Amino acid sequence: MADLSPPHRPPLWLTALATFTGNLFLLVGSTLLAVVTLLVAWIPPRGTWSFAVMRIWSSSVLAASLVRVEVHYAPELEPGKSYVFLANHQSLFDIPVLIATSPGQIRMVAKRSLFQIPVFGWALWAGGFIPVDRADRSSATQTFASAFARLRQGTSMLLFPEGTRSLDDTLLPFQRGGFLLALKSGLPIVPVGIRGSRAIQGKSSFAIHPGIVTVTYGAPIDTAAYGLRRKKELTAEVRRRIAGPAGLDPGEISEV
Repeated sequence: MADLSPPHRPPLWLTALATFTGNLFLLVGSTLLAVVTLLVAWIPPRGTWSFAVMRIWSSSVLAASLVRVEVHYAPELEPGKSYVFLANHQSLFDIPVLIATSPGQIRMVAKRSLFQIPVFGWALWAGGFIPVDRADRSSATQTFASAFARLRQGTSMLLFPEGTRSLDDTLLPFQRGGFLLALKSGLPIVPVGIRGSRAIQGKSSFAIHPGIVTVTYGAPIDTAAYGLRRKKELTAEVRRRIAGPAGLDPGEISEV
């Protein structure tokens, strides 16, 4: 069993510094780099330059927040190949951590409210990110179609199957969208375990605590070996492979 003891907290002055510099960059740096993203988004090949700017944004957010990332990649991952990445979700910092470390270009499904932020939201649109309205289930079809189109273009997709940030050390029930996307496209699922991000900044918290986040990209899981009839087994396997490196309890194997 993984060590689930509370992480060591940094000194108060260091937390105050990281909170100031991190949030300052989120306010000012995000706006500036969003403008750059809008300017380069249309340069062919479409999306490549905007994702490069997003990587710069992600690395800068982490640096300004005094967050260090340790990343591990399974040797089975193939550079340039398309995957459906599924990761656990505990903090807003999961997003820059994953963009900064992903093995290749990815696009993410993100809540629609982020796209409504002036300039920053426009950059998400231009960068090929896909909005989802969790309160409107009728929009799920359009979200699925947009994500499937991105995969057909050769870009990997990343989703948080829990749907929202968890508040404890147990994985929330998984939503089925990411699994159906992988099964329909025939692409492998890569389980991603993120550990330590909630200690950096938890849900509804303004403070940023400097520290280390560990992200582990697991070996790809061949979805063709499961199919729709064995989707529950596939879900269980993905939960197990995410929970281990994330130091979480996989919890009950259920779907929303």
